[in-house]
Amino acid sequence: MPKIKVPKKSPSLDMTPMVDLAFLLVTFFMLTTKFRPTEPVTVDQPSSVSEVPLPDKGVILLTVDAKGRVFFNIEGQQLRADILDRLATRFNLTFTDQEKKQFTLLTSIGMPSNKLKEYLNAESPEQKIMNEETKGIPIDSANNELTFWVNAARNAAPTNSIAINGDGDADIPTIKRVIEILQNNKANRFALITNLESSETAEE
Repeated sequence: MPKIKVPKKSPSLDMTPMVDLAFLLVTFFMLTTKFRPTEPVTVDQPSSVSEVPLPDKGVILLTVDAKGRVFFNIEGQQLRADILDRLATRFNLTFTDQEKKQFTLLTSIGMPSNKLKEYLNAESPEQKIMNEETKGIPIDSANNELTFWVNAARNAAPTNSIAINGDGDADIPTIKRVIEILQNNKANRFALITNLESSETAEE
C-alpha cells in the first residue's frame, strides 16, 4: 500500500504583534523619561574601602568641589519649595511662583542669597556662567549662610540623612569647616561619600 505523503510547509510567524509591542514600549519610555538637569559642579571623589551604601533617597547633599566651593542639593520638589520659603523668610527675600518652580527643578545650587533671585531668573547659558563664577554658598564666620541652608533642610525633612560629597583635591580646611558647621548645629551624624576601592588595592 503506498504511503501518504504529507505536504511540507515552511513555518510562518506573524511578527506584527511583536512590532506593535516594541513601538508601544518605545512610546511609553519617550513619554515618561525625565532627563536630569546638568549638575553645575562635578567632583572627583577620593577612594576608600568603606562598603556602607548611601541611601537612594532622603539625603541632604553638601558638595565641596576642588576649588573649595560648597553646593547644596536635596531631592523632592515639595521639599525644595518648603526650603526656599524658609530661606526667603531668613534672608528677607520674595520669590515669584515661577522662581519657586525653577528652584524645584534645579540640581545642586551654590549661590549666595544675594544672587539667588538673579540665578533663578537667568537662562540656562547664563546660569552656566554663574555656576563657573560663583564662590559657592558662604561658609566663613562673618557670613555663614550654609548654616541656614542646612537648618532649613533639616526642619523641612527631619528624617533625611546628611552626606558630604567632597572632591579628592578639595582643601582640608574647607571640609573641616563644613563638618564644624554641621556639628555646631547638632548634626553629628553624616556620611562622607567616596569611591569604593578594593581591599587588595588599598593594601598595595
